Amino acid sequence: QVQLVESGGGLVQAGGSLRLSCAASGRTFSVGAMAWFRQAPEKERRLVARIMPNSGRTYYADSVKGRFTISRDDAENTFDLHMNSLKPEDTAVYYCAAARISFGTYIRASEYEYWGQGTQVTVSS
Repeated sequence: QVQLVESGGGLVQAGGSLRLSCAASGRTFSVGAMAWFRQAPEKERRLVARIMPNSGRTYYADSVKGRFTISRDDAENTFDLHMNSLKPEDTAVYYCAAARISFGTYIRASEYEYWGQGTQVTVSS
């Protein structure tokens, strides 16, 4: 099992920045991918950014490329989402997630077994 605890989030004006952090504990050696998803009201949960812990390779949704950065700190067992140039359409509940090692694409929420509790990000115009 892997436990994930999020911190960060809150209210920010458009154009501002926020940092979300996710602390992982437990069987972290079994993790194949770490990611941030977001879910707006009445919308499905979508992948925002993903990082592969072994290679460091990253993936970003088109809507956040150039504005968001995902990073990890292996010594602290944390991974962060740095969000810049925030827009009102970034408003959502953000979840950190981790997936066990597999041959999947690590794109779909269904591929992730472990989830944080979620944190609200609200961007005002």
